[in-house]
Amino acid sequence: MLECVGLRDALIQGIGVVRAGGVISRVGAPQYPDVPFGFGEFMRNITLTGGVAPARAYMDELMPHILDGQIHPGRVFDRTVALEDVPEGYRLMNDREALKVLVRP
Repeated sequence: MLECVGLRDALIQGIGVVRAGGVISRVGAPQYPDVPFGFGEFMRNITLTGGVAPARAYMDELMPHILDGQIHPGRVFDRTVALEDVPEGYRLMNDREALKVLVRP
């Protein structure tokens, strides 16, 4: 089971649907400090794993292709902001008004 939302409810749903002996992989940054994973999940032999995406590892290679139009990130980014509007971009994502914000210098 892959949890990509980053919200506590998504992880709880994942725990509810994963089979005994299954794996829940979390991608991205969780939006909560605690993990609702206790003795019951342990006894079901569920594995919880994950981490942040290594975006910096691909940035130097991919960004030129995005900027020159070879790659169209429109399926990922749904808003574009200028560098001076980065705080507004974070607000849009936090308020769930945007999924991902592209910053154009």
